[in-house]
Amino acid sequence: MAIMKSAASRFADSRGRHDHRRCVSKALHTADEVCAERGLNLTPTRKRVLELIWTRHAPIGAYDILSRLSKEGRQDAPPTVYRALSFLIGAGLIHRIDTLNAYLGCETPKHLHAAQFLVCRSCRAVTELGDPAIARLLAQRVKAAGFTADARDLEIKGLCDTCRGSADAT
Repeated sequence: MAIMKSAASRFADSRGRHDHRRCVSKALHTADEVCAERGLNLTPTRKRVLELIWTRHAPIGAYDILSRLSKEGRQDAPPTVYRALSFLIGAGLIHRIDTLNAYLGCETPKHLHAAQFLVCRSCRAVTELGDPAIARLLAQRVKAAGFTADARDLEIKGLCDTCRGSADAT
């Protein structure tokens, strides 16, 4: 039950009820640490893409990132953004939310993990559960089925409390 309370508070966080600047600063600092520990090169472009993902603090598509970079006067091409996104995923700094064809900052990048996401089909808010027990059970079941998973993240689609409340009111 504690996980669900935490998830509910993170849905609220994704709607801007906290200090984004502090959150972005912490994410960038953590990214610097993670990359240094793993011997990875966090280039200025990769870092800026990560910053844009965290600034949004909600799932963001590659072309939205490209558009924001363009508004800054940068001439980055789509392959540059996709390479940066691929690096950030590989480094464990972001997640790709397949349901939304979008990207979201990882809340716990210091620990490589399979994550579970709650994806609101109405407002598109996403929260990461990151429950190790669920990840272990899923890995066991996948192995027992004789299956090799390309990705181990799990997306659970539904309605967040806010959208469910709005739907109930109508």
